[in-house]
Amino acid sequence: MKEKILEKIKQYETIIIHRHVRPDPDAYGSQGGLAAILKESFPEKNIYAVGQEEPTLHYMRRLDTIEDEVYKGALVIVCDTANAERICDKRYSLGDMLIKIDHHPNEDPYGDLLWVDTDASSCSEMIYEFYLFGKEHGLKMNDEAARLLFAGIVGDTGRFLFPSTTEKTFSYAGELIHYNFSRPELFNKMYELPPNIIKLKGYILQNFELQENGVGCVTLTKELLEEYNARPAEASLLVGILSDVKGIKAWVFFIEEDDQIRVRLRSKGPVINTVARKFNGGGHPLASGASIYSWDDVKDVLRELHAVCK
Repeated sequence: MKEKILEKIKQYETIIIHRHVRPDPDAYGSQGGLAAILKESFPEKNIYAVGQEEPTLHYMRRLDTIEDEVYKGALVIVCDTANAERICDKRYSLGDMLIKIDHHPNEDPYGDLLWVDTDASSCSEMIYEFYLFGKEHGLKMNDEAARLLFAGIVGDTGRFLFPSTTEKTFSYAGELIHYNFSRPELFNKMYELPPNIIKLKGYILQNFELQENGVGCVTLTKELLEEYNARPAEASLLVGILSDVKGIKAWVFFIEEDDQIRVRLRSKGPVINTVARKFNGGGHPLASGASIYSWDDVKDVLRELHAVCK
């Protein structure tokens, strides 16, 4: 499949790269890392990375703005996105051909070519593997691509703490750090938080519920987020902080937005993407997301989470 993807990349003059809505470092890292590799390798081609920008990820890269007509005859590649519904910028379907590169369970096999590796720690890891395959066939790495891919791997492995981290992950990260970028500067930008979000973090640590069966629960209403001047995307950055709680097996953050309540699920062992799929979502076995549209549905999510933890 890597060979087929590289053949298509060489065939097209315009390549447009997408990723999922509500992006995280791996979404930006894989999308931007692939764009940087292709720009370095094929300077004569038109390479774009598009989508709605996330202000908390401006330190990684800024995205391109293009008109609809650019999609005519273009190759479109979507990184790190399990479901077509979650692709950011719905113009992805306007291209001539669509390729999916992803590491989530392949429950929505969209695209003309699909490369899905659920054993990969991150989509950024897959993009680096794609470079390793293609470096004898014209692909070139540069410092910018290495920085973005390293950030994506670090983000999706929780700084190499998550079970998805493998020997291959450490090997690839070890190769990427030989390129010229500042790891301390990158880590600072990835993990520093403004004072209001630090205070929200303190609120969460003081007010989370640890229920029976090792289930943790955090509820963040719009009013509470306004009190801390926090956006839902900023609150989502804090989902991992309950992993240090002794006795917790899995936990959920209910984060209220204007049109829905985001359900952020994390686990230390029980498989929770089965829960997410029952509520308009999905994801990894130990890290998933979903959506509900009423606070009355919270009890249903918790009931399912208790069942898998029990």
